[in-house]
Amino acid sequence: MNHPLLVIIVKVTIFSLMLAMGINLSLEKMLSLWRKPALLFRALLAVVVLVPLVVVALLKLFNLPLGVTIGLVLLAASPGAPLTTKRTQMAGARFRNSASLQLTLALLAVVITPLTLAIFAILFQSIPDKVTMLDVAKQVTIVQFLPVSLGLLLQKFGAKYAVVIAQPLTFIANSLFLVLIILACIVGVPLLSKLWGLPLVVIAIMVIVSLGIGHALGGPDEDQRSILAISCIARNVGLALFIAILNGLEKQVMPTIVVYLMVGAVFGVLYSIYHKRKLAELS
Repeated sequence: MNHPLLVIIVKVTIFSLMLAMGINLSLEKMLSLWRKPALLFRALLAVVVLVPLVVVALLKLFNLPLGVTIGLVLLAASPGAPLTTKRTQMAGARFRNSASLQLTLALLAVVITPLTLAIFAILFQSIPDKVTMLDVAKQVTIVQFLPVSLGLLLQKFGAKYAVVIAQPLTFIANSLFLVLIILACIVGVPLLSKLWGLPLVVIAIMVIVSLGIGHALGGPDEDQRSILAISCIARNVGLALFIAILNGLEKQVMPTIVVYLMVGAVFGVLYSIYHKRKLAELS
């Protein structure tokens, strides 16, 4: 695929997803988690700190191909997937706290993503750092922080317009995201043979351990457990792919991103089934 065209598709997709998120998830909903500082701290610790540390440990333990290494690093540095709230609801979680965490991660990504990438670049010299921390922060601001903020402002000061455009914008954004995933699969699936064996095992370990971290740090509340567990594995693949494109590494990392999507979806569904059954037993 033409490189500039792919850049445009990814930029427009992320921008529209983040704008739809800002319009649909109000500032009041975002603040619901902020009013519980202990829970917010545990959530950020799980998603932003411990999951990347899992990736650090896996990369230190296993000798993985460079493309897999870079793909896992980009995923670790990209929390707050656009569809996290929907995935947590599939696990039986309540909407408010899930939406609050998703919106918080989307806004904080402007700091979290470049900082995490900078740390990985220090720890692993094999990871290219063509794009500086400032460049990443600038790009994340444009495609993620800015549209989320615009959506929040529109909802706050132009509620009647937000109500009108929220549903069609969400449909367009989700459709673009589906197109992006299909394009990634078209490019990545033919290369999946390179990920059989150890890379596939490592990706599965990353997903399983991340689920376990979120579940454990969610505390005794089953609702919070499911939110943190799903949020830990729901990495922002669009943002990860965008950063890869900025570095000219999209072909190298696409197989890893595609496999992570597949493995994450499988274990996410299994966890959702398990958690819903547990909630049914408790009710």
